[in-house]
Parts: sequence; C-alpha cells; structure tokens
Amino acid sequence: MLNRGCKTIGNASKWKDIAGSSERVNDREQNERRFNGACSVHEWTGVFREQSVRFKMTSVCGHVMSLDFPGKYNNWDRVDPAELFRCPTEKKEATAKLRMPEFLGKEARGSDYLVLWLDCDKEGENICFEVISCVMHSMNRTPGGEQIIFRAKFSAITDRDIKAAMNSLVEPNENESRSVDARQELDLRIGCAFTRFQTKFFQGKYGNLDSSLISFGPCQTPTLGFCVERHDFIQSFKPETYWVLQVKVAVTEDRQLALEWERVRSFDKDVANVFLNVVKENKRAKVIKVEMKEKTKPRPAALNTVELMRIASSGLGMGPHHAMTLAERLYTQGYISYPRTETTHYPENFDLKGALRIQEGHSDWGSTVREILRDGIQKPKKGHDAGDHPPITPMRCANRGQFDHDSWRLYEYITKHFIGTLMPDCTYLSTTISLSIGSENFSVTGKQLIDPGFTKVMDWLALQDDEKLPDLKGGEELPILEAKLTERQTSPPDYLTEAELISLMEKHGIGTDASIPVHINNISQRNYVQVSAGRRLVPTNLGIVLVHGYQKIDPDLVLPTMRSAVEEQLNLIALGKADFNSVLQHTIEIFQLKFQYFVKNIQGMDELFEVTFSPLSATGRPLSRCGKCRRYIKLVETKACAAPLCDLR
Repeated sequence: MLNRGCKTIGNASKWKDIAGSSERVNDREQNERRFNGACSVHEWTGVFREQSVRFKMTSVCGHVMSLDFPGKYNNWDRVDPAELFRCPTEKKEATAKLRMPEFLGKEARGSDYLVLWLDCDKEGENICFEVISCVMHSMNRTPGGEQIIFRAKFSAITDRDIKAAMNSLVEPNENESRSVDARQELDLRIGCAFTRFQTKFFQGKYGNLDSSLISFGPCQTPTLGFCVERHDFIQSFKPETYWVLQVKVAVTEDRQLALEWERVRSFDKDVANVFLNVVKENKRAKVIKVEMKEKTKPRPAALNTVELMRIASSGLGMGPHHAMTLAERLYTQGYISYPRTETTHYPENFDLKGALRIQEGHSDWGSTVREILRDGIQKPKKGHDAGDHPPITPMRCANRGQFDHDSWRLYEYITKHFIGTLMPDCTYLSTTISLSIGSENFSVTGKQLIDPGFTKVMDWLALQDDEKLPDLKGGEELPILEAKLTERQTSPPDYLTEAELISLMEKHGIGTDASIPVHINNISQRNYVQVSAGRRLVPTNLGIVLVHGYQKIDPDLVLPTMRSAVEEQLNLIALGKADFNSVLQHTIEIFQLKFQYFVKNIQGMDELFEVTFSPLSATGRPLSRCGKCRRYIKLVETKACAAPLCDLR
C-alpha cells in the first residue's frame, strides 16, 4: 500500500469520516492549531483512490489573496486617479497577520494530492486557485501527468453529502475563477478612480458635508440610484382628489355588508353626486347573482438566496447583510445547506423524505412533519434550475435554545419554508355576490377556508376564516342602510424597502446573490441612505445630490443597464464563451472614457452641492483642511513688523 499524504482544504471540523474506513488519530493530533493561530489542522489515516493515505485537513478564512495596486499607487496625493485605469495590479495577502500563504505552503509540504473543499460558487472557485498558488511549490511532483488536484462539489455539510462529493471529485473550474478575477479588477480600477477623484474634489469645500470618503462603485451606485429614483417620484408626486361611493346594506338585524362600487372611484365630484343620487332614489339593493369558486393559494417554491434575503428583511426585520452572515454561520455549523444559490427546484435525486424525517421529532412542527410522512409528500412546485446548488434546506434538527434570537428565527423560517414546499396548496372557497341599485352595480367578496395546506406550518400566510358571506340567492333584495360619498386623495408609493430593492437588483442583474447584501450595506454605512421604519431606505442629501450629479453629467454611471451588461460578459467568461483579456480591456476602455468626461464636467455636480450644502465660510471655518492631518487650518492674524527687511511686513 502507498502511504501518501492527502491535503484537503475546507471547514476542517466537519469532515470527520470523509474517507469511509478512516482510522482516527488521537484528539491532540486531530485538532492542532498551527502557527497562524486561526486555522486548525486535522490529521488521520484512511483510503483515497484505493490507496492507504495520511489525510491532513485545514481551512482558510475567506479569500487568501486580495487584488490591490502596488504601494506607490495608493498615495492619493501623488497619483492622478486617471492612472488607475492602466497601472499595474498585484495580489496581496488578504489578511497579512494570518500569514495564510506561508501557513498553507508549510502544511502542504510533502503532500501528493490536493482536494479543495471551498464554497461551491464562483468566489469559492477563485479561492481554490488562490490555495493552489500557495501550495504547488510545496507538494511532491508526480511523473506522467497524474492528476493531483481535485475539487469537491457539495451543497451541505452532512455525512451523505460529504461522502458523495468525495466519491465524485472533479477538477477546479478556472473559467469561473477568471470571471471573479475580472470582476475584482474592474471594481478596483473603476471604483478607486471615481472615488479618489470626487472625494478629493469635494474635500474641505463644504462645512456640513462629511467628505472623508465619497465613494463610487459600479454596483453600489446603481443600487443607490434605485433608492433616489423612488425618492424623486415621491417628491414630484401631485395628489389628486377623488370620490368613492360607499353603500351599506342589511342582511339581518345583526349583519351588515359594505359593498364595493363597480366603478371604484370618480375624479369628478359632480359626476360622483349624480351616481349618489341614483342610489338614493332606491330603498333596496337587488342580488343579481352569487358566484362560488374554489381557489388555491399556492405553496412556495424551494428557497433560494434572494428570496431568503427578501423575507429576512420584510418578515423578520433583518438587514440582508446580517441575514446572510447568520445563514453562513448556520451552514458552517451544519444546520442548513449552502445558503448561496439561485436555484428554486429540488434535484430529482434530492432525498426529500430523508430531510423531512430529520424534523419529525421537533417540538414545534414535528406533528405536522409526521402527518406529511404518513399521508405522503406533495410533489414540490417546479422552480428554476440555475445549475448551481440545490435550494436552501435544513440539514439538522435544532431547538430554540441552541441559537441566539436572530439565528433561531432564520433557522425556523428556513425549516418551515422547506416543510411548506412539501405540503398541499391552501384551498378556500371564494364567494362573490353581485348586486344592483338602480343603474349602479356593486359586489362583495368573501373567503371560506377549506384546507389550510402549507399555511398550517407557514402560519403567517394563513387566511382568516371569518370572511364567510351570508347565504343569498339571485333576486333577493336587501334594505339600504347608508349611501354616501367619501373624499380621498391619491398617494405616492412609500420609499423602497430592502426587499423591494433586492428584487430590483435581481431583475436588473446588479450584483450576485452573494454581493447584493454587501452593496445595500455599503450605501447605508456611507450615509447615502438611512434605514427607517419597516426597513425602508430613505436617501440622505448626500445620496440624492450624488445621483442627481451623475444623471446630470453621465446617466450611464447610475443606470443599471451598464453594470448589467458587464455582468453578462463576466458570466460568459465563467462559461468559457468569452475571453478574459478581451472583456477586461474593452470594459476598462469604456469606463476610462467615461471617467475623463466626468472629470471635465464635474462642475455640473458641484453646482448641485452648492445648492444643498453650506460653504465652508458659513460654518466659521474660513479655510480648508491641512493636506496631511486633515484638520481645518486657522488664520492667525498678527501686526506687521516694523523692521524694514522683515517678511511679515
């Protein structure tokens, strides 16, 4: 037997029996923390490719490397931002204090194989190649071109998924990694060039403007644009007065019905009064027909990342960035499957019953699960298969006491959503009674629950079973109790909620399921928007002026169409259908030209700043900031010296 070392990279504590017949070493050897103080190293013996091997496993802390400019280009005062479109870039350690490249290289010394267990998305693929670059010089070389680097594809940290991935290893996908490289370089060059220029231009010009950093981002700025667009619509909205004809009829002494007017509303008061007089000429409303129809409220499709973020914001009151942080923690702890996926369709080989049985002993929803298993699983709705990872599902049963408050609420929602996808639709009886009063038509609609279906577990979506209408028949007449006009006004929509913004970003291709929460978090942290009640995003003066300035100079900078086109090209790189260098150079050239035009016309944005913010002199600080310490310079006045040659005369 060959005793060859196999190094795997991933979340080390979760892969305990990765190689079937592995023989465990003692705990001290199994979980030893090496010199970087952050990543444990696990070792054991087992079988790999029908060979007896020594496994060594460790982890990384996100990206090993980050893209940056060489040191001299990071001096804001000495480097023209325009140079950033063409200057060199280099990979640097993402977290220098961890000394991750050195750590990985040392641990890989003498290894024959490398198995990569990074997150199964484009970012994870990119980290794979960062790890490869750190360990290749330390590994043993094998003659004959034998494959020594493998990629494990998995969606959950369970024994079943891990063993299945180990038995179907593939090669790392360089095209997906290169698409991430392209995105990193574009965002670095474009974001830094615009950010440095506009920050330096406005720094120290206005007293009530925090100009320490006025950032621009190819995704961040269109995201802010959506919020300001809604703000502008609200501000320009002109309300209109309209009138509604309201009628109440009596069914019995104790039961009344409020009728809905078929015309809905009238914007002309005189016309509305004509209709009111028609109604008042009659004492009774006549039942024309009664329609009864069974309807369904469909169960949800399987859960993907965007829907999870939407629900976390609108239903749980959590920001998308916070929700995804919690979801990633639940995933690494083995409670849920991989939380970054665009897919809403369960794979044909997905063990739905097995995942459901895990929950049958739960104190809150276990009885519902047992009922489903007894009566049979409802075939899930056919969703969208993006070809990436299975939908988000629970992997372990957990109770409230095992989590903090927010983690539990997120886990509870994910679990109930999964259970709900395997239950029948909610069914109810919809009854519509149509009535006439003179020449005017009215109606009233009610609902009566037949089967709660999935709403039994997703109870926040349940129908209220108190809308049953009285039994009436065509030809019956009901006395009119009240007929009046009510004056109302049209109103604008409210500010965008995070959930609505997420939907817009998804629709227009702004960001990815992993980066969407980051962009929303950025515009909030940089004081471009403020989160108000109901997690609505209200733009600040700075956010509004920035967007209006971009619109005045070059609308493309804030419209979603340009970033959407770039994302399409990046996806083509990932699919191997577009050349990395061609896409990169073409996009850089476009934004370089836009940057030059922006610089020439910055006065247009400055005019908007002048209207919104106070000049520095109005704040009692008549001079600008020091170029080194950034403190405001004070004018110290002294009497002129009498000496004939003194410079202070």
